[in-house]
Amino acid sequence: MTTTPERPDAQPLQFVEDRNALIPNKCIWKCAGACYHEAPNERSGRDSMADIINRRFSRRQMIKGAVAATVPLVIAGTPVGSALFGSSAGPKRAEAFVAGRSLGFFGIPLHTADSVQVASGYTSNVLLRWGDPLFPNTPRMTIDNATAELQAKTFGYNCDLNVFFALEGSTGGLMAINHEYTEGARMFRTYTGATATKAQVDLELAAHGMTIVELARTGNAWSANINSRYNRRITGTTPMELTGPLRGDALVKTSADPLGTTVLGTLNNCAGGRTPWGTVLTAEENFNQYFGNNDNLPDSNPQKAVNKRYGVTPKTTERQWERLIDRFDAAKEPNEVNRFGFLVEIDPYDPTFVPKKRSALGRFKHEAASVGIARSGQVVVYSGDDERFDYLYKFVSKGIYNPAASAKAANMALLDEGTLYVARLSDDGTGTWIPLEAGKGALATWTQAQILTNTRGAGDAVKATPMDRPEDVEINPANNRVYMVCTNNTNRTVAQIDGPNPRPSNAAGHIIEMDEWNGDLGSTRFTWSIFMICGDPTDGNTYFAGFSKADVSAIGAPDNIAFDALGNMWIATDGQFNPIKKNDSIFAVPVAGPDRGKLQAFMNCPSGAEVCGPEFSTDYQALFANIQHPGEGGKGPNEPQSVWPDGTWPALPSLIVITKNGGGRIGS
Repeated sequence: MTTTPERPDAQPLQFVEDRNALIPNKCIWKCAGACYHEAPNERSGRDSMADIINRRFSRRQMIKGAVAATVPLVIAGTPVGSALFGSSAGPKRAEAFVAGRSLGFFGIPLHTADSVQVASGYTSNVLLRWGDPLFPNTPRMTIDNATAELQAKTFGYNCDLNVFFALEGSTGGLMAINHEYTEGARMFRTYTGATATKAQVDLELAAHGMTIVELARTGNAWSANINSRYNRRITGTTPMELTGPLRGDALVKTSADPLGTTVLGTLNNCAGGRTPWGTVLTAEENFNQYFGNNDNLPDSNPQKAVNKRYGVTPKTTERQWERLIDRFDAAKEPNEVNRFGFLVEIDPYDPTFVPKKRSALGRFKHEAASVGIARSGQVVVYSGDDERFDYLYKFVSKGIYNPAASAKAANMALLDEGTLYVARLSDDGTGTWIPLEAGKGALATWTQAQILTNTRGAGDAVKATPMDRPEDVEINPANNRVYMVCTNNTNRTVAQIDGPNPRPSNAAGHIIEMDEWNGDLGSTRFTWSIFMICGDPTDGNTYFAGFSKADVSAIGAPDNIAFDALGNMWIATDGQFNPIKKNDSIFAVPVAGPDRGKLQAFMNCPSGAEVCGPEFSTDYQALFANIQHPGEGGKGPNEPQSVWPDGTWPALPSLIVITKNGGGRIGS
């Protein structure tokens, strides 16, 4: 074993208090300004990821103790690398792409312009904008003709997740696209939550959910096929089936649904993932903000405390849907909120499929759903709870995956029974998956229904490790490692730093690299290390997997990640302007080989936007991404921050595609 020399540029970590800033519009409508309020779990008093690193390493030991990336330690077939900073080596299956340099484009400077910029030799095009028709004989919807009925036939608002599915007999495919949240001030000429009409609220509900659309391809050109039989809109009022252990439980019964089996709609769908059997899992994230008046519940009702742990609005919400629709009033319908916060499964190939809310996978602010198969054949689903000081989870099915096409229905049912785990990380770079099992250990007095409606509380009880907003969690198919993206945490103090959370006031974020024990995704043990500490590379507190910081781009607030055919990581950011004063971007970085850690910017966003849902076509010759909330910092039509993509206000959330001029693999 060899060690890297001390990093001469490392400086003492500094705490910056910035929680008194004005709340951006995006944050108000996306998550009710969660980062500008005390987190529900902020005062837990338990060790966070930051405490772990301080006990394990002094500042000097953190730097000097990193194992050289080119000489990994291998125990029982699992590369352990450094206890803090990871190694470039991976399982033998990854050796093919480790050998050479896998990215051939030249990185671009970050910008603040109101445009999409891509690397030289590439072209971007808009495929769908908010209000574009998805069906024949449907007019384009604009701010001046918008109705709920028309929105249900057109592309929804603030697109986030993209999941691409191959389509037999087609050079194109199907795309499943989430619509996370609405911003009434950019959807209507006149709007406030206090004065919103029922028609406006109905339109907002219709703008949430998901779009499934066929994308046609001719050569290197892509377009939406509005004549496809697969096209579909799923909204905030689409009937959905609640499945798994919570189905029919008293905690999910309402006056409108006394059986506790049918939920209307899905809300705040952020990231998600693809299953091996060809369905999409869409993640309900900041659902809490849609429900108001929690303070009006009597203290004797245990739901009041559960709602507080989830951040349900104590009084009036920003949108004030509860004025017009009783199910969004926590005091009038206490159990309705328990029917949100799940992973929702949808079959894009079947337009009649009833979406399934999979309760066995836990209820929290799901940001992702990365699906893999354990050596036993059991299905594994990773998902983070995107809240400061909340947790990372993993579900392992009881049953075994069957790869036969005829087994699709049986495979879907695997997500209704299994074990839900939460992660606990240790000082020595190891971790344990703690089962959340009713009647056992710290959960001896809990029922399964209580665990699955108050999964956060169950994680508290078993002393899981609080994280810095664990957003995307993805399995890299090239090396079978799991990567967890922690976007930021400006609430953390110096006393709350630990190994997986290495900085106080972590505004720039970081990425954790995890190896399940013996490379088995079903294992209950793992090792972890830091792959990247984001920020300006001139800052001594940043780290780029050991690569020279003189040759990497700055990056802030990593959010979604994807992996290309060679195992390179592609990173989309959300909130990069805060730490480094540049628009959000997509970056690419090798995770192995001589360029491990060489981060380059590939694409830059328009003003005020974040970029979401990086997704490749099946041949990796197209990269899809969503431009969400462009111009969110503007002051209306007279002072717009952005007029992208049409040159007029309002700027429009849109799906774009990036291709290589003349064709070829993205990144080559």
